[in-house]
Amino acid sequence: MKILKNIDTEVLKSFRAPAFPGSYFLSFEGIEGAGKSTQIIQLKDYLESKNFNVIVLREPGGTPFGERLRKAILESKSEIHPLAEANLFASARAQLLWEVVLKELENPGTIIIADRYLDSSLAYQGVGRGLGFGHILNLHSQFPLNLVPHLTFYIEIDVETSHGRQKLRNAPKDYFESQGDDFYTKLISGYNQALELFPNRIKRIDGTRKLDEIQSEIRVMTDKLISENKSVTDQKEL
Repeated sequence: MKILKNIDTEVLKSFRAPAFPGSYFLSFEGIEGAGKSTQIIQLKDYLESKNFNVIVLREPGGTPFGERLRKAILESKSEIHPLAEANLFASARAQLLWEVVLKELENPGTIIIADRYLDSSLAYQGVGRGLGFGHILNLHSQFPLNLVPHLTFYIEIDVETSHGRQKLRNAPKDYFESQGDDFYTKLISGYNQALELFPNRIKRIDGTRKLDEIQSEIRVMTDKLISENKSVTDQKEL
């Protein structure tokens, strides 16, 4: 694994999923236009039909503090320094974990779905802005930022597909959507490197297929996660 050459393995060991029996933390990743929002809504409906309490959060955001930072970043008309970007996202994430995620996961039967999380920082600031994975991982190595999802769905599309879908949306571009092709290419590389670093957690999904095919794959993997963890919990209770 080439990327491990520049990563402190002790720092890497600090990352773990929250340990709340019966509750799960999921995240969705991808470049603009990947279709995360659509898949999140469909997965939420599916899990609620199974009687889970599903909470969908977005990054940055999810708290009054985080939403203010989101507005400041995405509506910025001037360039933000990469270090400022990384620390703003980390600040919003720490608040989200402390104020919402940890408290909600204490309730069995809860599933939190995050629209973007740590892997966005690795791709956008680590590779896209050139800070490096080491910097981002070190920044997140302390509790609660060292908590990662049980499962992350990386919906992969290429730059051309991203631009085509953004044109169809015909919506004003935010701070990141207005970046050029070179930046998007770096993001894809960043996500692929994150996948190499966390192969058990991150699952790559072909985002160019039909929506129902993508959702079916996501549901199978989610059901497997829940089933495997339920089996482990049941065995501990025997």
